[in-house]
Amino acid sequence: MYREWAPAPEMAGRVACLWTQETTSAGTQPVVPDGCVDLIWGPEGPHVAGPDTGPMPVLMSPGDRYTGIRFRPGGVGEVFGIPVDALRDLRVPLTELGVLTELTDEALLEASAVRSDRAGATRQAPAVTPELIAGTMQRALAVRLRETPEPDPAAPMIAAALRAGRSVGEVAWDLGFGERQLHRRSLRSFGYGPKVLQRVVRFQRALRLSRLGVAPAEVAVASGYADQAHLANEVRRLAGMPLSKLVGRS
Repeated sequence: MYREWAPAPEMAGRVACLWTQETTSAGTQPVVPDGCVDLIWGPEGPHVAGPDTGPMPVLMSPGDRYTGIRFRPGGVGEVFGIPVDALRDLRVPLTELGVLTELTDEALLEASAVRSDRAGATRQAPAVTPELIAGTMQRALAVRLRETPEPDPAAPMIAAALRAGRSVGEVAWDLGFGERQLHRRSLRSFGYGPKVLQRVVRFQRALRLSRLGVAPAEVAVASGYADQAHLANEVRRLAGMPLSKLVGRS
């Protein structure tokens, strides 16, 4: 089961949502590109999921639980201490990055015990719920956001323009950048250049429309693909499977 909820208001400009997922059966779940970076606490501990350029299969076992904080495209900045493009297509434990090191199992147990004491609960093993994990992560991240510089203010404008269907050249012109400068700033903000980001946002638009039951031919036109074959080819490259199968697994 997957669910998500809004972040604290003070970080809503950089964080899209908090989320949790618990699996009931074994299997492999494909994670597809969405332009985002996630801070995730899973069975192997807290780690960063960098911006993807293709499908990233995740092997899940029954009872596995994942809790995450999803950054908006371009919202990461210097939170993890390395350039965003150095995280591209990677899953990196926080212990390797040397940041947010306070996110430990001991911290969760302490937070749970404090909550139990405040509620006047009877003495028993404290419950570590997804909400408690997310709250612990969010508090640590809030401190880290205050400690690090703000991300490039142009990043939201770049992402919004590409979502609106503007070409890379048009985005550069609109923002007063040369295309090389746009590429550098996109790489620093999103983890890849504007052409890749354009492909990702177009793919995500097609995925949303398909989940609403829109016919593939209409999806292709509305999402900015040359034709239905172009849509099919791009979905296979980015998701590793046909659109119909991807939507069926949602």
